[in-house]
Amino acid sequence: METALQTWYQAGPYVALAAGGTGLAILLYYIVRLSTQKEKKDKYDFIIRNEIDMLWYSALALIAAAAVYANTIALEAEPLWIFTRIFVSIMFGIILGVIVQNLLKFYYPFYIEKRLKELRYSPRINPSNGNLMKLLSEEEEDVHLEPGMQAEENLHAIDYDVWLDEATGFTRIEKYDGHLHALQCPECNYQTFKVKREELVLAPTTSTEGELVKHYCCAYCDHRSRKVFKVARLEEEVAPRLVTNPQHRIAGA
Repeated sequence: METALQTWYQAGPYVALAAGGTGLAILLYYIVRLSTQKEKKDKYDFIIRNEIDMLWYSALALIAAAAVYANTIALEAEPLWIFTRIFVSIMFGIILGVIVQNLLKFYYPFYIEKRLKELRYSPRINPSNGNLMKLLSEEEEDVHLEPGMQAEENLHAIDYDVWLDEATGFTRIEKYDGHLHALQCPECNYQTFKVKREELVLAPTTSTEGELVKHYCCAYCDHRSRKVFKVARLEEEVAPRLVTNPQHRIAGA
């Protein structure tokens, strides 16, 4: 028993150092990978896919490092004290884990949403000449979107941003998930209000608009609500679109 304890007290700090180093390495890896994303849209997508998960894995490794180190800082041979200290360390680790998880789930989205908005709406630059591009309004962008893209936007499934270089006609179309982010819950004010279900209660025709009902639910307080959206009328005939400017392209889709 004493030999095993001596081995643990000698090896424990290195185990804690390895776990802590892993947590910092995960964080550094994420920062480096994010910095290598050149386009704002690429940064946007990378943050959405990875940031919260990477922070969670890094936090878990650092918490584990602290728990291991806490059981190596004082020599103790009494089994009761050893088990007590291990139990307390595990409990503190679980408590810290729950706190970090809730911070990342309920508070951090407020911060990340601000960064995402800055990335999404900051001016784009034409890579061929350096001109600043203009973000078109919902009405202006329709001429640059295919009928299928317009239908996706009408159903709020996908949101397209169209950037235009007015000097050359060069366009850049970026695709965003219409339900990617949680909204602020009107009941608890957390950023946890998401669309759970959509229901097309009235199909659009060539003469009348349709109706789409979106059902929301808060992941924190379980508050529920529904909202009705209008769906644009169908076009009677879609004329083929001719691309006259060879510089036009779709990017970021």
